[in-house]
Amino acid sequence: MKLTEIFRLVWLNLVQNKFKVFLTSTGIIVGTATIMLVIAIGTGGKLEVAEQFKNLNAGSIDISYEYNGSQFSGMGGSAPGGNMGGGMGGLSRENADFMQGGFMGFGGMQEQTNTEQIILSEEDISNLENEISGISDATITYTTKEEAEGGDLEESVSYTIACVKENYINISNLSMAIGEFLTEDNDTYKERTCVLGYSVAKEMFDSVLDAYDASVYIDNRSYVVNGVLSEVGTVASDISPDEAIFIPYETGIKYLTGKNISPTITLVAEDVNLVETIMEQAQEVLAESYGDNVEFTMSDAGSKMEAASQSNETLTLLLMAMAIIVFVVGGIGIMNVLFVSVKERTNEIGILKAIGCDRRDILTEFLLEASCISLVGAILGVLVSLGITPIIEGFSVRVELSAWGGVLSLLFGVLTGTVFGFYPAYKASRLVPVEALNLE
Repeated sequence: MKLTEIFRLVWLNLVQNKFKVFLTSTGIIVGTATIMLVIAIGTGGKLEVAEQFKNLNAGSIDISYEYNGSQFSGMGGSAPGGNMGGGMGGLSRENADFMQGGFMGFGGMQEQTNTEQIILSEEDISNLENEISGISDATITYTTKEEAEGGDLEESVSYTIACVKENYINISNLSMAIGEFLTEDNDTYKERTCVLGYSVAKEMFDSVLDAYDASVYIDNRSYVVNGVLSEVGTVASDISPDEAIFIPYETGIKYLTGKNISPTITLVAEDVNLVETIMEQAQEVLAESYGDNVEFTMSDAGSKMEAASQSNETLTLLLMAMAIIVFVVGGIGIMNVLFVSVKERTNEIGILKAIGCDRRDILTEFLLEASCISLVGAILGVLVSLGITPIIEGFSVRVELSAWGGVLSLLFGVLTGTVFGFYPAYKASRLVPVEALNLE
């Protein structure tokens, strides 16, 4: 039998059973839509991770200290959550050396009191840069929340105030939309100048141009706007630049917080391969200043990026596994329907064989039917995925549809139908003509 004649038979069978074809392909529709969305969500997740960390140097290391307050320990025992020396974490350098020797009170009760929080400083940066090789840049920052107003705002709004040094913009890979960033002189002379994040400028003034060289009030003091950062939509050194107001580091200490702050030192390694070594050496250098029992929190951008990427890949694999299960279910559905179809069309198969069709023709016909059913399901699945994409994006999930994702989904759908349709087609091709014609 000619291939065109086989296609004609397949077409007639599909057209005459439209509803059955649709129901049969339901599993393929769901599976194809799932595959396409999995690829789109996975791609969107990777882009989201890349954008979230594009303002972080892969070799950057953040160092901070968390103050936990006073600690007490019994005779010969350790303080809750730490050893006998653990209480020195909140001491100044002057008190740390005294407390290392320990102090035993009456009744064998040892008291360790963190009388002063450790406050990292520019002196620590100098020590780190002098003692550790391979550091290309370093800065210190801290944040606070303050009421600010200006421009078109009718009342004050609480904003994140980032107190930074002049090199923060370079370390964080930020750029200016207008104006210039804070300078060393701004910091040295504790000037009341600021740089607005893009979203802050739009909220206050409706326009970046209007914000430039205007005045804003932070804690009821006026600050001149030096410039506005370009929109980034990401986080840099745990600060969302779009939503923050940046002021000189020393200005923040003088007018907003005083010296009772919890700053973060950021080091940038010349080579990402040196990050682990620099973190270990930084702990040793800081231990010389504050004591061996003081533990600092250290994190590097590379680990954050890797963790986020691994989480995204795990989610993608889980979704892919779900899609494969749906495909298998859909394939089994096609197999069952084709088995029933073979049973129903036994006489037809017998007639085809009686007029000269061989086993290959019968096998080809049923395989083409299975492939066409799965192709119809795959096409409908792609259309379904396009239709529900806006709904998924409504839940703040980034979906990046692609042509190759659609093609891959179609291939998966057709392949599933073909694979699961082979055995029923093979059974049909093995029917004996006389038995098929006599079967009621």
